[in-house]
Amino acid sequence: MKQGGSEREKRHAGESATQAVSDGMVVGLGTGSTAAFAIEMLGERVEAGLDIHGIPTSFQSRQLARDAGIPLTTLDVATPDVAIDGADQVVDDTLIKGGGAAHASEKIVDTAADRLIVVADPSKIAQALCHPVPVAVLPEARATVSARVKELDGTPELRDAASKDGPVVTDNGNLVLDCEFGTVSDPKKLATSLSAIPGVVEHGLFVGCADEIHIGTKEGVTVETL
Repeated sequence: MKQGGSEREKRHAGESATQAVSDGMVVGLGTGSTAAFAIEMLGERVEAGLDIHGIPTSFQSRQLARDAGIPLTTLDVATPDVAIDGADQVVDDTLIKGGGAAHASEKIVDTAADRLIVVADPSKIAQALCHPVPVAVLPEARATVSARVKELDGTPELRDAASKDGPVVTDNGNLVLDCEFGTVSDPKKLATSLSAIPGVVEHGLFVGCADEIHIGTKEGVTVETL
């Protein structure tokens, strides 16, 4: 699998997905570098007269949307017609997400939407799920969740922050364990097992969630409808 996508590839994917958005829609706004291009483009369309509301999935996407001039709402008052979000790895309609530690909120918004459009560069497309699975946990449950992950033949590693001492803390105040399982042959079974562990807030397996994949290339975009 290729590593890393170019800015052009990501932009093409993000811009393509926004073509599914029309007047009156509520749009789930994903988190990450590729979703950021979609938010940027939606902001340009709003400035040109597009009437939409966005539901952000993280502090990052909320700030990007505000900077872009996109009116915001919440799930308390609206249901997304479509969500546009990125992924760390994509196999058919199943994703691994959580590289930005926003997967708990992303899963809430993405699964509430009538349609989930995934934006990705070619490096994220795989034949089998093999990326470490991010698991958001309550801080006091780190040790007990780690022990249970090991019982599932996983190797958990507490995610360290890049620019400060100590671990990554999510927008919701949780810690993140990056759990290596090798090739995940049965993502539905693993998802069920992880969800059943006390102290797990949410895991990064999005099983059967995607409706479309927009894969940006240097020349344009490939759209896969699932």
